[in-house]
Amino acid sequence: MQRIPFSNTLTIGLMLFALFFGAGNLVFPAMMGQIAGDQYWQANLGFLITGVGLPLLGTLALGFSGLKNLLALTNRVHPWFAVGYTTLLYLTIGPLFAMPRTGSISYEIGIKPYIETEHGPLGMVVFTVLFFGVTLLLSINPAKMVDIIGKILTPILIGCIALLAIASFTVPLGKPQEPKSGYASQAFFNGFQEGYLTMDALAAFVFGIIVINAIRAKGVHERKSILSVCFQATLIAAAMLAVIYTSLTYIGASSVSTFGILTNGGEVLNLVTSHYFGTFGGVVLGIIVLLACLTTSIGLTASCSSYFQKIIPGMSYKSICIVLCVVSALLANIGLEQLIHFSEPVLTILYPLAIVLILLTFLHDLFKGKRTVYGVSLLLTFLVSLVDGLENTPLGIEQLHDWFNHYLPLYNIGLGWLIPACAGMLIGLLLPERHKGRQSSSLLGD
Repeated sequence: MQRIPFSNTLTIGLMLFALFFGAGNLVFPAMMGQIAGDQYWQANLGFLITGVGLPLLGTLALGFSGLKNLLALTNRVHPWFAVGYTTLLYLTIGPLFAMPRTGSISYEIGIKPYIETEHGPLGMVVFTVLFFGVTLLLSINPAKMVDIIGKILTPILIGCIALLAIASFTVPLGKPQEPKSGYASQAFFNGFQEGYLTMDALAAFVFGIIVINAIRAKGVHERKSILSVCFQATLIAAAMLAVIYTSLTYIGASSVSTFGILTNGGEVLNLVTSHYFGTFGGVVLGIIVLLACLTTSIGLTASCSSYFQKIIPGMSYKSICIVLCVVSALLANIGLEQLIHFSEPVLTILYPLAIVLILLTFLHDLFKGKRTVYGVSLLLTFLVSLVDGLENTPLGIEQLHDWFNHYLPLYNIGLGWLIPACAGMLIGLLLPERHKGRQSSSLLGD
């Protein structure tokens, strides 16, 4: 088995951590801690399962499959599904939502509090141009990205978070209060659902390619060796994410007695950092948010550009990077709330499909890669997630939604796709295998 120095594995693990850890990962645990109160440990455990475990399983899935990219992985379902789903996922996790969100959140938390209201719109334009300009410069040469993120940006990010965590544990703001809302009786499950908000299970397919390419760049090419290094790197990233999420959840839980229940996690972190460090606290928080968003933005730009270069061979990698950064800068200026509003239906539809695809990838050898298992399971998953995703849009199918809500188990808590997905696997096993569609080696690369 091929091996690489542990220092290289550590660098890749640090890079993976930084790619996953965006600003949303900062604010969600802090707000969850406030609402969970003295049940924050149970809520945090649920959050870790979906906010850490599921994304890292997605990263491992690509290494386990032995394929080179997501397009090749989704081709196990059908060639048309491969192109359609993969393109939509990259657009969603890239220029249409996740990339603009990195710029928008950076500005909202790190810059906006220090700018007068009347100068806000202009400040947003200037900041997003600078932010995505830096993103472009650092992603234009992906070969250097591992060292830039893993060796430089990540240690700075971890150091800033450590300052806040140490202060919170050594001099607590107060004792956690009684839980609010459903956390009094279902803290674990509410935390489990809260982990979905990170959207990292979708990003796992994108970042997994970066990790595998980084491992290959270190001279490892055997499938078992790649999977071994990938597993070690994901354990490093998982441990770091778990420690930080737990710290942030505790910070949120302990802050209620001093500040009360606040409106969002960003406000929680602003007040907590100001309490401990005064004006310097705002600077620390700004650095944390900026670095968290920048590392994620760089990773998404590089991954999306590599994918679109495959399906648009007439454009160079550099040109695509420029287009993605320009589009992201423009969309970031519509505001964080609008970005979230527009993306929610799409994410509700895509997320269950990603989860089922991850699970089927690990079970691939068990059902001998039978295409009907993939097809029927994902089809039934899609039908349920489509109805759920369109519910709060003009395209909502109200009667079918009500029927699912009454008769489909777990639908009312966002997991209605689970039983149909399992049923689809069994049906797919019983159906005869159809002729496999031809693969396009130029696109699939497997």
